[in-house]
Amino acid sequence: MVEVSPDRPTAYDILEAPVTLLVGHFGAGKSEVAVNLAFGWRLRGWDVTLVDLDLVKPYFRSRLLRTEMEDAGIHVVLPEDDRVFADLPIVAPGARAGAGLAGRVHHKVLFDVGGSDVGARVLGSVPGLGDPKTADVLFVVNGNRPFAETAPDVVRMLRDIERASRVTVTGLVANTHLIDETTPEVVDAGMRLAQDVSADTGLPLRFWAASPEVVAQVDGPTAAIPVLTLTRYITPPIGWRMGAARRRSSVV
Repeated sequence: MVEVSPDRPTAYDILEAPVTLLVGHFGAGKSEVAVNLAFGWRLRGWDVTLVDLDLVKPYFRSRLLRTEMEDAGIHVVLPEDDRVFADLPIVAPGARAGAGLAGRVHHKVLFDVGGSDVGARVLGSVPGLGDPKTADVLFVVNGNRPFAETAPDVVRMLRDIERASRVTVTGLVANTHLIDETTPEVVDAGMRLAQDVSADTGLPLRFWAASPEVVAQVDGPTAAIPVLTLTRYITPPIGWRMGAARRRSSVV
């Protein structure tokens, strides 16, 4: 495994709110960021709860890592029994209590929210998420997604999500990638897009995300911005993950 300098600032250093919500375009990488943050905080000794509110995209949801997360001591909130893989607009009762966990000492709560304004609308049914002192609402910017190639496109979706969800975005995450073909040049292009969105909205760029191999190659101004080093946990239903059996499809 590629070693990344311990001197680099990380997402864990700057995400101080007890609750973190991840919103953005379809396929922007919200679930992967959420799962990595969950495992990362758990490894750092935090109690962690992940609330899966992705009700619109069945193939890439954080709930597919439920067993691995629970084995690591992460509490996962999602529909129970045979409804866990159902492609239905089901909001688990525990989701509405998720924000209330913010008062617990040394506890982090993550909300993995569905894509675009359609997926974010569910946040309107979860009370207690509007206080920026309690909740960071992070918009994941991925310039390689349809309708997200330019800053005006991204800003338009960001505002649509705010209107639909009735919460206010507090920061940006740069997550432009090409999966295994990601290069430092791809990351740099994504950073420029995220910085343009930041300039247009006044929202801070909180951190960027990439694999450890790519992180180790990136230098210059980007290296000074907090980073989330990603392990790729979520794969297509027909795919394989290292050391694991074929994953069950999320379609029933």
